[in-house]
Amino acid sequence: MSRRKTERLLNLVVCLLATRRYLTAEQIRRAVPGYPDSDEAFKRMFERDKEELRELGVPLEVGSDQQGGGGEEIGYRIPPQAYELPDIHLSPDEAAVLGLAARVWQRASMAEAASGALLKLRAAGVETDAPTAVGIEPRVNTQDPSFPALWEAVRDGRPVAFDYQGIGRTSVARRHLEPWGVVSRRGRWYVVGFDRDRDEQRVFRLSRIVGDVRADGPAGSVTVPDGVDVRRIAFDWGDPPSEPRPATVRLRRGAAQGPRRWARDVRPADGDGHDGDGGAWDEAVLTFRDAERFAPYLARFAADVVVLDPPDLREAVIQHLKSVLACAGRPAAEAGGTVGPR
Repeated sequence: MSRRKTERLLNLVVCLLATRRYLTAEQIRRAVPGYPDSDEAFKRMFERDKEELRELGVPLEVGSDQQGGGGEEIGYRIPPQAYELPDIHLSPDEAAVLGLAARVWQRASMAEAASGALLKLRAAGVETDAPTAVGIEPRVNTQDPSFPALWEAVRDGRPVAFDYQGIGRTSVARRHLEPWGVVSRRGRWYVVGFDRDRDEQRVFRLSRIVGDVRADGPAGSVTVPDGVDVRRIAFDWGDPPSEPRPATVRLRRGAAQGPRRWARDVRPADGDGHDGDGGAWDEAVLTFRDAERFAPYLARFAADVVVLDPPDLREAVIQHLKSVLACAGRPAAEAGGTVGPR
């Protein structure tokens, strides 16, 4: 459902809930934004909207209100007593789980929805904050740009296509996937599904997806096979072991003692070993296997370590530093300080 249609239906529901009398189609047309000027186009769209609301379970009531000034013309309204949910009664454990589920999202696209759901429950008189029952507050980081699109594709049952760079590959390959689920494993996110290119079940790490994830078919066209446990598939699947690789780095003299302890071939940097500010540098070789795991470690030393080679490690460090800077520049609530899938 498009955003424009969603907003129009929401405005229609709010309008029909707010009135005490039946509103005619023409009154609704003037009150609800988003309807076309053409009479015929409005009639078709309004009929579709009515059917959509009924399919969603909204109790749309049809009648006339002669005493209310509407005459005998047919009108519409939604009785609040028929639309409202019954009182919500949660046990302390259930309320604690809801609070925990909302706090698990950290800097995620779903954080706003999670906090909004808790706000509605609190407004209904349900206490969702139970610190005595919850002694931990986990955080799930979903900074991978492809996460929202893949999550929506799984939800909608829609095939996707994306460019993927496998381990040890210097170029990307276009992949076409029927996604079954998105799973977090050891701090990383993976999408599990049926790979149309390989004609088999596959697991892809989100951090290796390059560029945008595009829809590759209609919603509802992906069916998860019976008995499939996407979490089990993701946990049983492992990245092939990476071979040790050398990294050439510059270390500020007198600093970065951690990397220095296991560096080799330490020598003064090319030239006189000094930068423009008079600081002295050494050049060294470090050994690593996974650029994405190694980058956060090197980034901890900030300006005292500069990666010269290989390019993928250098780029991983730069991107990690940029993400830290971006988070530091946002308000605490936006960065996930107050609210944090499977």
